[in-house]
Amino acid sequence: MDAYVLVLTEMGRAAEVAAALRGIDGVVRADMVTGPYDVVAAVHARDVVELGRGVLAAVQATPGITRTLTCPVVDPG
Repeated sequence: MDAYVLVLTEMGRAAEVAAALRGIDGVVRADMVTGPYDVVAAVHARDVVELGRGVLAAVQATPGITRTLTCPVVDPG
């Protein structure tokens, strides 16, 4: 199961958060972006349980994150 996690960070902490996310198992990529979100992370897990209890729990516990929005991929190309 793949998903994109849109991340809002505390002001000035986007680079730090992106770097921290890259060290989490299941995070395939984490990039600083412009627009309404500060970081977008591509994540992968075996199933929805692993996604929620493993990957997303670790992402949300990352210091400097104020909010996340998870967008599951429904039609992998």
